Amino acid sequence: MKFIDYAEIYIKSGDGGRGCVSFRREKYVPRGGPNGGDGGKGGDVIFRASDELHTLLDFRYKRIYKAKRGEHGQGSNKKGKDGEDLVIPVPVGTIIKDAKTDEIIADLDKSDKEVLCAKGGRGGLGNAHFATPTRQTPRFAQPGEQGQERTIILELKLLADVGLVGMPNAGKSTFISKVSSARPKIADYSFTTLKPNLGVVKTEDYKSFVIADIPGIIEGAHLGAGLGIDFLKHIERASILLHLVDISEFNLSNPIDDFEKIQNELYQFNNSLLNRPLIVVGTKYDIAGNGERLRLLKEYCQLKDYVFFTISSVTDFGIKELLLYLSKRLQL
Repeated sequence: MKFIDYAEIYIKSGDGGRGCVSFRREKYVPRGGPNGGDGGKGGDVIFRASDELHTLLDFRYKRIYKAKRGEHGQGSNKKGKDGEDLVIPVPVGTIIKDAKTDEIIADLDKSDKEVLCAKGGRGGLGNAHFATPTRQTPRFAQPGEQGQERTIILELKLLADVGLVGMPNAGKSTFISKVSSARPKIADYSFTTLKPNLGVVKTEDYKSFVIADIPGIIEGAHLGAGLGIDFLKHIERASILLHLVDISEFNLSNPIDDFEKIQNELYQFNNSLLNRPLIVVGTKYDIAGNGERLRLLKEYCQLKDYVFFTISSVTDFGIKELLLYLSKRLQL
């Protein structure tokens, strides 16, 4: 499924029904009074978070959403039927904004959480409401109020316990495919991951947790370089950041430089990300060669007091220990 995390749509709540102008007509009652019923209320437009959706793809194909209008009032004091509310399901983690002001209306970060974004118009009063001792035959009624209309921005930010970050080809996709049922594209070239992937990790002794694999970040990502800020936002909700660094002998760059470049991009995008618990993971241990890159990265992490693990997603080296640590840390 194509991953879509942004959409702009138009919504309109239902108009209120018109009040009725009517008079009582019965045999032997020559002067029956007004009995026009009220119009029904227009339907509201409501957004509700759903666990069954994982992308905003549907909103690329349908951009206009209108609730039902209220029915008009009728004679014999019959009130018009209220218009049915329009409930629009969106993925959990969707932020709803007003397109004009960019104001955040709601953050639907929990399943079944909902927000009213356009209130239906009030139904007009029938002429029965306007009868007085001096005006016994009012020949007018209220029109229904118009429903509200606005343009809405939907922005999806994934909900994950652990966010994977790192340079392209650092082994993030291989890792998430090893520890969960997620099946991202894996290849020996950069930027094989073009969309975020979520995976549920289950351990024997602790509760399951969710990992988000974010497409590889490069220098200048906070300004739009590479895949840019389109996906950086998906780690803003993560409780723990897992920074994967390639320590294989085939990677000729300095692992400390790789690490600091990514950390700087996170800081430039949202400096609060550097306050999140961080775990540094040296990947591809099975092809680490003489271990010089591993030594450099390990000593650097000890100096900076970063939690450090070494893993190989091919041979499973260090995987179990890392997952157990994550599980325990998330329970704190």
